[in-house]
Amino acid sequence: MKRLLLVSLVLLGCLASVGAIAKVVKVTDPSLPRALPQTQPVSVQWNDPSEFGEMRYSGNRRESERGTWVKDLAQYMQDKATRYLQPGQQLDITITDITRAGSYLPTGASPNLDTVRVIKDIYPPRISLDFKLSDGNGQVISEGQRKLVDSAFLMGSNSMDTDTLRYEKRMIDDWLRREFGEPKR
Repeated sequence: MKRLLLVSLVLLGCLASVGAIAKVVKVTDPSLPRALPQTQPVSVQWNDPSEFGEMRYSGNRRESERGTWVKDLAQYMQDKATRYLQPGQQLDITITDITRAGSYLPTGASPNLDTVRVIKDIYPPRISLDFKLSDGNGQVISEGQRKLVDSAFLMGSNSMDTDTLRYEKRMIDDWLRREFGEPKR
């Protein structure tokens, strides 16, 4: 009886894990939101990720579209940018393109190797965005389009950092500092 119960529980666990694996989040899912909820003075939205360079040039669209990396980068941008604003200011950001650092290289040797993201200096991170900074009265202080590229992204990397978006996040930090000066908060 105990053995039957144990086998049943193991089978149930396997079925549950298969269901969880089947529900992979894809950044290209059209039913997903294309903006963060605006709970801060920084609003971030993004264009259709299926049009991003990451999807078109990564070498493995199937792997590139997995996960929540677009939302994660948008959330990071919103959280960090808030520190650079004066009280009453509003910053609106639209991410128009993202190509993450590295690439998936096609290999004929093993079908599993095309799921490994190869990080080399010839595959730098890139983010294109539009922004508009307004004061408390809605007057535009500055606005523009920026194409962020960090060609030296491997130079300042910390080998102990395991964040898969570390290069893109550091590039965002650099842009915020260049664009808005030192953090105000």
